[in-house]
Formats: sequence, C-alpha cells, structure tokens
Amino acid sequence: MKQLRAIRGMNDLLPDQSPVWQYVESTLGELFARYGYSEVRTPYLEATQLFSRAVGEATDIVEKEMYTFDDKSGDSVTLRPEGTAGTVRAAIQNNLLGQPQRLWYFGPMFRYERPQKGRLRQFHQFGVEVFGIEGPDIDAEILIMTARLWHQLGISEHVKLQLNSLGNSASRAAYREALVDYLSARRDQLDEDSQRRLERNPLRILDSKNAQTQELLADAPCLLDFLDHESAAHFSQLRQLLDTAGVAYEINPKLVRGLDYYGKTVFEWVTDSLGAQGTVCAGGRYDGLVEQMGGKPTPAVGFGLGVERLVLMLETLGALPEALNQQVDAYLVAVGDVQSAALAAAEQLRDQLPWLRLQTHMGGGSFKSQMKKADKSGADVALIIGENEAAAGQVTVKYLRGEEPQQTVALAELPALLAG
Repeated sequence: MKQLRAIRGMNDLLPDQSPVWQYVESTLGELFARYGYSEVRTPYLEATQLFSRAVGEATDIVEKEMYTFDDKSGDSVTLRPEGTAGTVRAAIQNNLLGQPQRLWYFGPMFRYERPQKGRLRQFHQFGVEVFGIEGPDIDAEILIMTARLWHQLGISEHVKLQLNSLGNSASRAAYREALVDYLSARRDQLDEDSQRRLERNPLRILDSKNAQTQELLADAPCLLDFLDHESAAHFSQLRQLLDTAGVAYEINPKLVRGLDYYGKTVFEWVTDSLGAQGTVCAGGRYDGLVEQMGGKPTPAVGFGLGVERLVLMLETLGALPEALNQQVDAYLVAVGDVQSAALAAAEQLRDQLPWLRLQTHMGGGSFKSQMKKADKSGADVALIIGENEAAAGQVTVKYLRGEEPQQTVALAELPALLAG
C-alpha cells in the first residue's frame, strides 16, 4: 500500500521544531500586549466574495493563488489567503468599530503557489490591524513596535525598513494614467507578466523581478511626484516621527504592495540574510477598506509577518536562545517496584514547583537504560527513586550537566533544593 504523505507545501511541525515556534509566538504575543493590542481569532474559511472584494480581483492572490471551492450548500468558500479581510469582516459584523481598536492575530493562511524556501502553501502569519486612528502617529507606532521586535529577537542588523506612500485614490489614478502611458509606448520591452498587469494592475509592474523591466522603469514617472497634499503631509510627518524615534528607513518609490486596498503609507521590512532579498514583514494603511466592505468610513493600518521566514532567519543567523534546546528540567528515574511512589512524588513536585518541567520515566527498564534516557532528555538533574528511597521517603539527586556531587535528600526537602 502506498504511503500517505502530506500535501506538497503543507508541512508538519515536529517536536524538535515546536520550541522555536513557541518562542516566536510568545515573544510576539507579549510584545503586542505591552503596546495595548488585543488578540482576535477569525475562521480559516470565509466566503470567496470577501477576498475578491477586499484583496482585489486583479491581484495574483485572487486570480491564481486562492484555494476556492463550492461547499455542500453551493456557496463559494475560500481558505483565507491573508488576514486583513477576515479581521475587517469580524470588526464590522461584531460592531467593534465604534471606538479605536488595536488588534493582532496569528494563524495559518493558504495560497496555491510553488513551494520554496521560506514560502509554503500553508503558511503562518502574525498580523496587526488598527482601526479608527487616522494620523501618522499610529503608522509610526506599529513601525517602532516592529523595530523593537527585531531588537528583542537579536536580528535588527539584518532587516531594513523600506517606506513609500501611495497617496489617495485620486492621486493614484493620476499616477496610474501616467505610468500606463509611459509603459504602453514600450510595451514590447516588457516581460509577459508585466504586459498582462499593464491592463489590469499596472502599479504591480513597479515591483517586477524582471531585470529588463526594472531598467525600463528607471525613467518612468515617480509615484511620489503625484501625491496629493494630505498624503504628502502625512508621509512627511511619519518620517519625522521615525527620525525622532531613531528608526532607520529608506524611501522606495517603487514599493506598492500586492493588494488593492492599500493607500497612503506602505512599508516592508526586508532582509538579504536568506540569499536574495526577501520580505519578512509588510503592510500599510487601508483607510477605504472598511467602507468598501459595508462598514462606516474608518481609517485603518496594519501589517502581516511571515512566521516561516522569520524562523528561518533566526535559525540561519544563530539568533535562537540556547535554552530552547532544553525541554525538560528534571527526569525522574524509577527503579524497582516503586511506580506508585514515583508518580506520587512527581505530582507533589509539580504542585510545589509549577515552573518545573519534570518528565517521569515510563515503561520500566534497567537503571542504566533509564539514566541514558535521562541524559538524552536534556534535563539538568536525574531524580532517582529506588526501593530504598521509596521506603525512606527520599530521592537521590544526580546532576547530569555540572560537577555537583550526587546527594540523597528527603522528598520534603527536594523542592527547596531544586528551586535553589
């Protein structure tokens, strides 16, 4: 019988990898809480119309990458390819938008694309979405917050912030017309993908990876020259706030992002530590999306952060804490007919030392084989209960990583010894 395997691009997370993910998840969750952000959890499956309306029908995500099918009722549903649309839908549906909201989420997203290093068909994102605050100060806060994250993770020297403004819808329309005029006159020099985008989503040509197309864009009209007064002032104030906060950035006038809902501020945190330059975290302002999806006009800004790529960076740069490799603090070895005493002692320790990661040996075996497993567990100490110890209410403590001598203590004294 043929062995069943996971779907390509949808990977298992194995026990030796989970401590890294737990470290990343706890670090981000704690950081967001420190800034006053609250967690929201939305369904993995949404109505297809949600994404075609929010993300844009002419985007690569909607055209080529979504997992879409009809359910048994005949409704078209889609596995979420990104987190913003569902969060906006939840905020509208549950009447959260009467006051400013700072939200964050974490979970899997799904896109049908060619799996590659750091990019999968089921991937995971952290996201932040802020509703009801229109000034550049909140744009600055989320960028300062992500800058703090890089410092906490020890990778701040390996990421750079790229910044741009897309202006309002009128200024984007004027720029779009100028860009189309420029590129239409040079259509035969564009790559095939850019020729297709010229008709439906010409701004996406700006971030084309084709070298010849990028050369062609060197003399193209610049988006920043078309900004309306309000967007230009917003962008200027944002830069001043980042300068004051000491957050370094570079202006990238070709940065447009791949989703239709963005306007004004857009940004990407990029790295070249994984080979070719890649995006670790990206987002921007989307003031019109709530109204577009049926809610009241509401300013909004947010970002998404790819966990697979971040984990890959931490591993590649050796930026993970050494303690992540140790998942057990103590290993309890039970030798002879002492199972009841060993289980009782273990539960007593867990009551008295809630922080203690204690693994109790199960399945029997010789003293030697149990000690091998104790050493392999990564524990600092082996707690040994044989028949003599059980009868006397004692435990022998053997240190596995240091030079301390082995000692036998009363079970009642053990919590103080381990906590010491």
